[in-house]
Amino acid sequence: MERRRKFEYSAFVGALIVIASPLLSFAGSETSHSGTLVAYAPSNSLPDNEEGEPLFLSLSLSMTPPSLRQIALSPAPPVKDMDITAADEAETLSLPLSLSISSSLVLAAKDMAKDIVDTDTVTIGKKPGDEPVSRESLFGDDEQPRKEASSEPAWKKLVTGWRGFSQLEIADNYSSPEHFSKAKLRTELSRTGQFNEHIKWKVSGRFDYDAAYDLSGFYPSAVRQDQRYDFFIRENYLDISAGNFDFRLGRQHVIWGEMVGLFFADVVSAKDMREFILPSFDIMRIPQWAMRAEYSRNDTHVEVLWIPVPTIDEIGKPGADFYPGPLRANASFLGEDRSGRNVGNSNYGLRVSQLVKGWDISGFYYHSLDAASTFYRVSGPTEPLVFQPRHDDIDQVGATVSKDFGSVVLKGELVYTDGRKFNVSRPTAMNGLVRQNTLDYAVGLDFNLPADTRLNLQFFQRVFFAYDRDNFSDRVENGASILLNAKLWRKLEGQALLIHSLNRSDWMFRPRLTWQFERNWRWALGADVFGGGPTGLFGRFENNDRVYTELRYSF
Repeated sequence: MERRRKFEYSAFVGALIVIASPLLSFAGSETSHSGTLVAYAPSNSLPDNEEGEPLFLSLSLSMTPPSLRQIALSPAPPVKDMDITAADEAETLSLPLSLSISSSLVLAAKDMAKDIVDTDTVTIGKKPGDEPVSRESLFGDDEQPRKEASSEPAWKKLVTGWRGFSQLEIADNYSSPEHFSKAKLRTELSRTGQFNEHIKWKVSGRFDYDAAYDLSGFYPSAVRQDQRYDFFIRENYLDISAGNFDFRLGRQHVIWGEMVGLFFADVVSAKDMREFILPSFDIMRIPQWAMRAEYSRNDTHVEVLWIPVPTIDEIGKPGADFYPGPLRANASFLGEDRSGRNVGNSNYGLRVSQLVKGWDISGFYYHSLDAASTFYRVSGPTEPLVFQPRHDDIDQVGATVSKDFGSVVLKGELVYTDGRKFNVSRPTAMNGLVRQNTLDYAVGLDFNLPADTRLNLQFFQRVFFAYDRDNFSDRVENGASILLNAKLWRKLEGQALLIHSLNRSDWMFRPRLTWQFERNWRWALGADVFGGGPTGLFGRFENNDRVYTELRYSF
């Protein structure tokens, strides 16, 4: 009997060694997965026991297939002193065993084991009514205070997570009379977040201050007051998703256009026109307070839009460099009439897009209070010219198309506008205006060329229906644009944009150099040059040629 008992004991010890051997075969490996822990350290890297006490390799072997539930390294208490409750057995079904490898072998010091164990509490040895044993207690560090999960202060949550930019812009109009025209600091902040996976939000705002209107008395008082500083409420909305439907409620950009440098099908956006079309589109565009619903399925996208109180273009005050009024040198202007901005003149629209064999095609209908101003003549036929900017209801139907051919991208837009009025030279015309429906379209090709070079070519045309011969424009107005952008040296890029009428000498040329000298820093130097007659789209600003520089920090 004694021999049989010794044989069984020897067999058990041999089986235990066989089981433990694979654990000692992975030098320096640590794996934690589903409560299973494997650790090993090579003998030549083991530290000496500073207290002279033998250290042990303690293995907790799970009896529950298919894997070990818990393996922890600690000085092994005698097995007979271990007290495992029925609840512990039901949870872990583990049998604590200790194997003394050697009194001189120091394996898995407690600091190493702390990094390996990935649970906050261990239930081995817990008696009924006891608190769970902590990792610190398990490794003899219970004198150290328990680390509480750090909670971020509310004020810190409010001031972190913001993105945006600060940009300094300086410009000088070198045409006669030469004058300092801009010293503007723009700062924009935005932040996004979510309440849950179905509801997200965004808040943003921008503040502009232009010191040129404090440093110079060149401009009229009304212009200085209007353009000295501004606070813009940018995009502030809620996004709500529900299956194939998405809803956006609040102040938002709605961009339907495709073209570069010009606006045709981008009919929803209001724009800050106080610097004409010179700022970048993200600066120019003014968000609308809108309710938008979108449905997407497969390659179909449907968008329904309602704008209760329309936002309209900012055009500035008479006397500003880029005030858009007609015959600026020979006329005076009253304040803008914005009385049409009410719920009774709500904007609404529908847009449907479809992807067909790589062709992105969309069509839309949009009814709106025209964001652009129409200048009504309020003086009599024989009186000095006086105009007032107003806004009329218009209807627009349009389409866009784009197709990527690899190194070439084709884009096109078409918009038919009903209800817009145009100034004519005939003194007897009511309000100096004639209602004329128009068809605008543009076709563009975007080429990706070698050496990080991009070339964009566009042709555009406007056709007047029921054409009035006293219109300042031709029955068919044609134009073209060329944009060339190239990487000149490392972080230095050059760009040149030319937009030219094909009916007459009316053009704008914009060369620009941009240096991305640091990751978040950008410096630019450029010029805006205009040419043409006083009634042309660009020629009316012929005396506003300028050079400028920009320094931008993004964060």
